[in-house]
Amino acid sequence: MVAELLSNPLTPLALAGAGMAYAVRAPRCDWFAPSVYRGDPHRKSLALTLDDGPSESTIDLLDLLDRFGVRATFFMCGANIRRLPSVAQEVFCRGHEIANHTYSHRPLYLRGPAFIEREIAAAQQACEDVLYLRPKYFRAPYGCRWFGLAAAQHHHDLTGVMWTVLGLDWKYLADQVARRIVDRASPGGIICLHDGRGLQINPNIKNTLDALDWALPVLQKQGYKFETVSQLLCPTPNLPSA
Repeated sequence: MVAELLSNPLTPLALAGAGMAYAVRAPRCDWFAPSVYRGDPHRKSLALTLDDGPSESTIDLLDLLDRFGVRATFFMCGANIRRLPSVAQEVFCRGHEIANHTYSHRPLYLRGPAFIEREIAAAQQACEDVLYLRPKYFRAPYGCRWFGLAAAQHHHDLTGVMWTVLGLDWKYLADQVARRIVDRASPGGIICLHDGRGLQINPNIKNTLDALDWALPVLQKQGYKFETVSQLLCPTPNLPSA
């Protein structure tokens, strides 16, 4: 009986379930907390974002980004920052932006407000202790928001960031990931990839590296400029020459 109600698109229960799923996961939705999913669609710029790090594989990614002159935004887990402080510091020293991805990468959905606050606060504290900064941007693990997130973001002065392109680099082959990135890129877009796999030690991110090695020069040849999330959302105006 319940299955029939949920499967019927006309029932209030099915509509409520669809609305909840949209609120939790849809990049365009900010019902649970203030968030953005893209920048100015009239500027041919992209923000590359990397979730779940830092990891033992992050340095290889930094070297690749240096090769293409790309600056990215790293949504870091506080536990990984404390486990690999020198790697986190290297990300910052190479000119990339640091953002909050909770402390333990545990899902926020079906959790209480106190849990959500602790996860965000602990990640902010890890950034402050190791990197001497407090991030301005936040991304929920798995992109899933929940009740209580708005209050926690407000408390820590954080803006949620979703995406226009999810690379699915944890499950697809490199050529599939690269094709998703290139085919779905659009001005003002935010690309979501990963330099870690949750709190996994020494994760294999070769497909992510290979995908970027192919996709970055293609997008740059198409005229795209890569910026951090801050630059994408708050571009510096062109000042008149003296």
